[in-house]
Amino acid sequence: MNRNAGQGKVWWLSLSVAMTMLMMVAASAGAAMKDLPDFTELVEQSSPAVVNISTTTKVKQEQFRSPHGEAMPDQPPIDDFLRRFFGDRGGEGGGAEEFDEKSLGSGFVISKDGYVLTNNHVIRDADEIVVRLSDRREFVAEVVGSDKNSDVALLKIDADNLPVVKIGSSAALKVGGWVLAIGSPFGFEHSVTAGIVSAKGRSLPNENYVPFIQTDVAINPGNSGGPLFNMDGEVVGVNSQIFSRTGGFMGLSFAIPIDIAMSVVDQLRSAGHVTRGWLGILIQDVDRTLAESFGMTKPIGALVARVLPDSPAQKAGIEVGDVIVEFDGKEVESSGGLPPMVGVSKVGEKVPLKVIRKGKPLTLKVTISELPEEDQIDLASGSDDSSTRIKRLAIMVADLTPEQKQELDGKNGILVESTESGPASKAGIRRGDVILQFNNVDVGTVDQFKKLVADLPAGKAVPILVQRRGSPIFLALKLEEDAKQ
Repeated sequence: MNRNAGQGKVWWLSLSVAMTMLMMVAASAGAAMKDLPDFTELVEQSSPAVVNISTTTKVKQEQFRSPHGEAMPDQPPIDDFLRRFFGDRGGEGGGAEEFDEKSLGSGFVISKDGYVLTNNHVIRDADEIVVRLSDRREFVAEVVGSDKNSDVALLKIDADNLPVVKIGSSAALKVGGWVLAIGSPFGFEHSVTAGIVSAKGRSLPNENYVPFIQTDVAINPGNSGGPLFNMDGEVVGVNSQIFSRTGGFMGLSFAIPIDIAMSVVDQLRSAGHVTRGWLGILIQDVDRTLAESFGMTKPIGALVARVLPDSPAQKAGIEVGDVIVEFDGKEVESSGGLPPMVGVSKVGEKVPLKVIRKGKPLTLKVTISELPEEDQIDLASGSDDSSTRIKRLAIMVADLTPEQKQELDGKNGILVESTESGPASKAGIRRGDVILQFNNVDVGTVDQFKKLVADLPAGKAVPILVQRRGSPIFLALKLEEDAKQ
C-alpha cells in the first residue's frame, strides 16, 4: 500500500515537472513571437500612397522579307540568325514595323496635389506614362524632371487630396533594422515584402553618386521606384536595383537613400535639373600593395589617378598620386565613398580635404564647382620605329609621337608596345598602355624611364601610372629580382 502510494507520488511529481517545462517552453515561444514585427498596421496606413506605373514606348523594328517580298515569320531564332549574318535589313524589300513596348514599375505619392516619385529608368524614353492609384483611378503623368545619375524621376498627375507617404531619414537607419517594401513585382500590384538592412553606403559599378542601402528584402522587376519603409511607417529609400545572376531576386537588393532622393526632388521642382559638386579628378581604390608603395599603414582612401586641367582639384593643388583620406571632415574609406560626398556639396563652397602625399599627410582647401558634361579622351594607339626593350621589366617601349601627345592634352609619357612574362605583366601593364608616371616621377622619354627603372631597388613596390583607353589607372609594380636592363 505504501509502495503504491509512493509510486503514485513520483508519477504526479514527474507529471507536474513535465507540465511546468511545457508551460515554460510555451511562454518562451510566445515571447519570441512577440518580438517578431507586425507589419499589418504599417501596410494599412502606407499602401494607399503607393502607385503602379505603366509606360508605353514606340519602337521600330526592321522586318525581314523573303526574296519574293513576303514578310518573314516573326520568330526570334530566325530573326537572330538573319541579323547576325546580314544585319538589320530595311530599304528595298524590307520595312520598319512600329509597335508599342510596355513596361511596369512602382512609385509613391509625396504630395497631396499629385507629385509622384519613382526611378528614372522606369520612365526613361517613355512616350506615355500612366499612374494607377490604389483606388484604381488612372492618370496620364507628366515628367517634371529626371536625373540619370541618381536614378530619380519626379512625375505630376492632375489630382488633389491624395494619400501621401511619410518621409523619414535614411541617415537614421541602422544595419540589422527591419524594413518593408511595397510595389508591383511582375505587375502584381501592392505586393508587400520585408527584410532587414544588410549594409549602408554601398557603391555599385557605374553608379558614382549614390551610397545605396543594401537589404535582403525581396525585390523583383516591377518593384523599381517603390518605397522602402522603416518600422515607423516612414519612407527611408527608393527601391532601385537588384544583384542577380538569374534576373530574379537572389537576396541582394539596393535602395536609393531617401535623403538623396528628396534633395534631387527639391532641385527638380525648383530648377528642372540637378546641380552636383565636382572636383575634376579620376580616382581608384587603394589595395594593400599600393598602400605599401605609398608608405601607408593600411589601404584606405581614394587614389588620384588624374587631375583634369583647369579643374577645382588642379586649382587647389591636388596632384596625381595623392590619396584623399578625408573630405569636409568625413573619412574617405574607399574610392566609392568620395563621389557621393562631393556630389552633395554646394557649388562655390570651399571644402577642406586631407591627402597622403608621398607618405605624409597634407590638408588642402578646394572650391567646389558644378559637375559639367563628361568628356572622354581617346588615345590613338600607334608607335614610331624606335622601340626599346627594358629587360628588367620585360617590356618594349617607345617615345610618343607628337600626335599621341596631342591626344593626351600635351602630356608626356611613353608607349608600351609589348610585354613579356615578367614584373610589368605581373603588375597588370598591357600593350597599348601609356606610362605617365613611375615611382611618383613624371615620365617624359624612354631614356629617362630607363634610368628610373635602373635605380629601382629589388623587393620594393612602387606605383606606376598608366593611361589605358582614355582613362588613367595606378598599378603597383614590384621587382623580385635584380636583373639589369
